[in-house]
Amino acid sequence: MTARWPERLPAHGRFGYSPITRRPDYAWPNGARLAVYIGFNIEHFAFGDGLGARIGPASPEPDVLNHGWREYGNRVGAWRCLELFDALALPTGALINTALYDHCPELVQACVARGDELIGHGHSNAERQGGWDEAHERALLVRCRERMQRESGQAPAGWLSPWISESAVTPDLLAETGYGYTLNWCHDDQPVRMRTRGGSIWSVPYPQELNDIPMIVGRLMDAKDFSAMVVDNFDEMLDQSRAQPLVMGLALHPYIVGQPYRLRHLRTALAHLARARDRGEIWVTTPGAIASHMQQLAADRPADFA
Repeated sequence: MTARWPERLPAHGRFGYSPITRRPDYAWPNGARLAVYIGFNIEHFAFGDGLGARIGPASPEPDVLNHGWREYGNRVGAWRCLELFDALALPTGALINTALYDHCPELVQACVARGDELIGHGHSNAERQGGWDEAHERALLVRCRERMQRESGQAPAGWLSPWISESAVTPDLLAETGYGYTLNWCHDDQPVRMRTRGGSIWSVPYPQELNDIPMIVGRLMDAKDFSAMVVDNFDEMLDQSRAQPLVMGLALHPYIVGQPYRLRHLRTALAHLARARDRGEIWVTTPGAIASHMQQLAADRPADFA
């Protein structure tokens, strides 16, 4: 018998294919062509259970080595990073586990005091939502949103799943529970409108290459090389943005880049970005501001951003 192959592969149906060279042109505020944001991941992990990045081989629980290394980010690394961000006047999109409100509320309060955008990032990075049933996942999205509103006075407009874990209905649930954008997808250098069963939601580009976990932990990249990677990526995207408006995100975790020797190299990279901002070459912003700008463009130019 001759094998019969399906004409089309299974697809998600959230958006169609669109080459970046054939899209409507637009600009960011003040005529900038490149929008740059820092995604600052502040996370808390269950002790003795669940998931988490590791600096050493996993040990039987309680895995004190790896848990303690991650906790360094909340106790020390995040505070050093915030000092650096303050020195360079850089805003962040702070990706918040709501377990932080129980564990170290001072850290979330410091981000609010800086004027950072708070973005939903689950309750804990020790768990994934993608395998949960729909009711459980919806409850997580609602609880995180309500907790952040109650504790910090701002409900998150955006969401990044712990470990970028999605079920088949996560975009639908995000739109239905009041979120306006997602950072889960890394398929583009421009925001993309995603279809949901009840309307649409923006996908704002979030980096999986320009990200300290896959590069430093996964690929064992040295801190100075990661810094050089940030600079090279920025310089190239700035050149590319002459043809199309682009978004460059930088994903950071304080238990990684907050280590003193890495922070010194990160300072070099961020200072390079800050100088370009001071020259008026880029828009340094947050993911929520990017999504809001796109929403206004879509309202003003519906034919271009249907």
